[in-house]
Amino acid sequence: MNISSHPLVSGTASGTVLKLDEPLSLWGGLEPTTGEITDRRHPQSGQIVTGRILVMPSGRGSSSASSILLEAVRLHTAPAAIITAEVDGILALGAVVARDLYNSAPPLLVVTADDYARLTDNQHLTINADGCIEFQS
Repeated sequence: MNISSHPLVSGTASGTVLKLDEPLSLWGGLEPTTGEITDRRHPQSGQIVTGRILVMPSGRGSSSASSILLEAVRLHTAPAAIITAEVDGILALGAVVARDLYNSAPPLLVVTADDYARLTDNQHLTINADGCIEFQS
């Protein structure tokens, strides 16, 4: 089973899904030195995003979120990829700058609401350069 996506930042990745119940602001919500979700009001507080396919409805809030994503890429604590149901220019900016500065960035993909609903926590996914998301067993 595959899902097509709209890649805002293309790339390849594979990993296990961490699906968030709510949007997350990386600024104040993610500790880039550890990859931990630190927003204590967030349902997934305490979870680690490092190396995971981070699936969330959208980003939330501050334009500084791009700098947190950039720092997480630099420290190798970033998600392997990010999939959202809405376009998020702030996350895209962080990923584009990370690719430019560090030659590394998590792919950032946007999927339809129906396809978003098909993604569940702990699934193993492979993301191809064309934005195709493959479900692995």
